[in-house]
Amino acid sequence: MNDTMDMIQGGSVSQKAVLQVNSLCKSYGNHPVLEGVGFTIPRGRIVGLLGPNGCGKSTLMKLISGLTQPDSGEILIDGVLPSKQTKSMISYLPERTYLNDWMKIKDILNLFSDFYADFDLERAKAMLSDLNISADSKLKTMSKGTKEKVQLILVMSRRAHLYLLDEPIGGVDPAAREYILNTILKNFEETSSILISTHLIQDVETIFDQVLFLNHGKIVINGEVDEIRSTYGKSIDGLFREVFKC
Repeated sequence: MNDTMDMIQGGSVSQKAVLQVNSLCKSYGNHPVLEGVGFTIPRGRIVGLLGPNGCGKSTLMKLISGLTQPDSGEILIDGVLPSKQTKSMISYLPERTYLNDWMKIKDILNLFSDFYADFDLERAKAMLSDLNISADSKLKTMSKGTKEKVQLILVMSRRAHLYLLDEPIGGVDPAAREYILNTILKNFEETSSILISTHLIQDVETIFDQVLFLNHGKIVINGEVDEIRSTYGKSIDGLFREVFKC
């Protein structure tokens, strides 16, 4: 798979890029997690961040969102370094539930409405209704999958520049995955971009414009989905299995 690993990465940096990552490095103790990671995401893209467990996907998401700091390198969101300003540009769905179980959904909606100026309350209510989730329900009465649906609704109800979705369909049943993917597409605006980390590639790859393969803290493939399929004659899921011997 040397040819796969040597696939041309990137291209020139676009001034219209919603996200630009340059030579990013991050270690925990003596363990390097990300080593010289660099890529660009233009506006209007849905990008898959793909790799095996422990390759650094969640760490990269946290760095972009500003929740942790890199050891070296640079991240720019709309040309701005991660800061209080960029927190209003990014809507982040972490892999683990972060909401308090004792809260009712309607209380969470009010909290997000107060906290985020770009939160679309009517959009959130419509998505809850589509999934038959009552705003009067408490989180502690819900299954793990339903909680994840609620989190995704909250994230996609913001009108952000960049959406970071870490395993958005990992805990939901297959029947709900199609609705969730349609929700992502329906609420996606061409002035923004979405970075999705997932291991369920076969279910999600149809919505990707671009994919990044991350392995041992490094980007080993970065390319347009149609170009990759044409070059290698296989699906993104098939290529992933070949590269990572799944």
